[in-house]
Amino acid sequence: MYTVGSYLAARLSQIGLKHHFAVAGDYNLALLDQLLSNKDMVQVYCSNELNCGFSAEGYARANGAAAAVVTYNVGAISAFDALAGAYAENLPVILISGAPNSNDNGSQHILHHTIGTHDFTYQLEMAKRITCAAVSITSAIDAPALIDHAIRSALRARKPAYIEIACNLSNQPCAAPGPISAVLCPEPSDAETLEAAVSAAAAFMASKQKPVILIGSKLRAAGAESAAVDLANALGCAVVVMAAAKSFFPEDHPQFAGIYWGEVSSPGAREIVDWADGVVAIGTVLNDYATVGWTAIPAGANVLNADIERAYFEGHDFGRIHLRDFLSALAKKVVKRDSTRVEYERQRPQPTVQKAADPSARLMRAEIVRQLGPMVNAQTTVFAETGDSWFNGMKLALPGGARFEIEMQWGHIGWSVPSSFGYAVGAPKRRVITLVGDGSFQLTAQEVAQMIRRKLPVIIFLINNSGYTIEVEIHDGPYNNIKNWDYAGLIDAFNAKDGKGRGLRATTGGELAKAIETALANSDGPTLIECVIERDDCSPELLSWGHQVAIANARPPMPDR
Repeated sequence: MYTVGSYLAARLSQIGLKHHFAVAGDYNLALLDQLLSNKDMVQVYCSNELNCGFSAEGYARANGAAAAVVTYNVGAISAFDALAGAYAENLPVILISGAPNSNDNGSQHILHHTIGTHDFTYQLEMAKRITCAAVSITSAIDAPALIDHAIRSALRARKPAYIEIACNLSNQPCAAPGPISAVLCPEPSDAETLEAAVSAAAAFMASKQKPVILIGSKLRAAGAESAAVDLANALGCAVVVMAAAKSFFPEDHPQFAGIYWGEVSSPGAREIVDWADGVVAIGTVLNDYATVGWTAIPAGANVLNADIERAYFEGHDFGRIHLRDFLSALAKKVVKRDSTRVEYERQRPQPTVQKAADPSARLMRAEIVRQLGPMVNAQTTVFAETGDSWFNGMKLALPGGARFEIEMQWGHIGWSVPSSFGYAVGAPKRRVITLVGDGSFQLTAQEVAQMIRRKLPVIIFLINNSGYTIEVEIHDGPYNNIKNWDYAGLIDAFNAKDGKGRGLRATTGGELAKAIETALANSDGPTLIECVIERDDCSPELLSWGHQVAIANARPPMPDR
């Protein structure tokens, strides 16, 4: 016999989830019991609902999808922040919230964890704005269909979904699950449209002598990374990636030409895009951060845009075609156009070996990046927090198999700590390295305790430069100063009596080298390395980027009519 809760658990397991994240509350306790009854999944606990949502988001990055379970209002509304981030970043996170007893709907009762009105629908209405599907289960008979609809929608759209379950329904009997193919089976590309799109795109590409491929962050959501490599191989042209898509195209591929990010691009990348007479923009997101305050936007008749389910260029607009199908088919139709790769090879900057700093000299940002580089191997995933960590991370040369995670669309400071926790749960065999600033860390620091609880050997480079450096470079003021913590010492508090986390402090290059050695040897828990540097010791790219973003933010209003 299935219940509403065990049906949900079965479906989550059937789509490949081995874990789900949770924060307990009285409206979801019966549901948590039902989920625990499924022995194919492990229930992973978080310190608060915001972190729970971000942990699930990180798990989805590692595993393709994720689930988080919270309580009504005080839990779900906090988790909505992370859920909106999952929407912005194209990640199928399924947020499940307990809800009031079904008998209270339409009553004149005033319930706890509410805003004190008789209307209990506002949480569902809020969820509809930040998900691709939001359902409320108030009947056990309807539960299977609603659960399947929400999960199927999330997986197809690569967006989050929301399921609300009345607290007295989780243990009520319902129908057994049917074949999981009803949830997992994708809608195919429209065959006629795909053929027309590929023919038109091939003709477009045949008219270009100097094409370049620009990879964007939607490539992974579309499941089209290998298809993009196929197209690159067929064209033979240079391939650049946007910052939010770092690692989505292999950096050791001979056609890789760096990070395209306007005036803060890696050497040669912007120049080769500017020189090209055709840009194949695949899964790009051209927001103000990615375009450096709207100063670098590939657009016009020479751009072929290939999105998750759409291709549009030069008088053509084709929908209902999957990106991976389009790229794979186009790869079989194009002819080689390698001019941009050849030209980039002429201009390719020679790799420089950065000289190690004096081990006794005051620690600087550049030395941190230098020592971090050799730690990255094929089994490494690097998380780069919003801020100068973005730009430091861009300098890392990633070997084949290495992954890089960033949250450039949502840009929530503090995201990286809980997200890397969730990722480490979902990918326990990978080395997870997190780059985070002191200001960002203070927002979500509690989840380091959960890394300790689960003995996850995440390595955290915490850059302590006494404030919000990214905000300083955009617009400075006293609000960018924070109360300093003993970050390394904080790990002892999280360890309590049984934890194996390590907290280390580095003020020189020599101390950092010893700390890294300790971190690599610690397999029983996380290691936080507090790297103390000067407040204004930041990357030159952040200075340029911050200046342009500040100009974009300061544009005067349009004149009143």
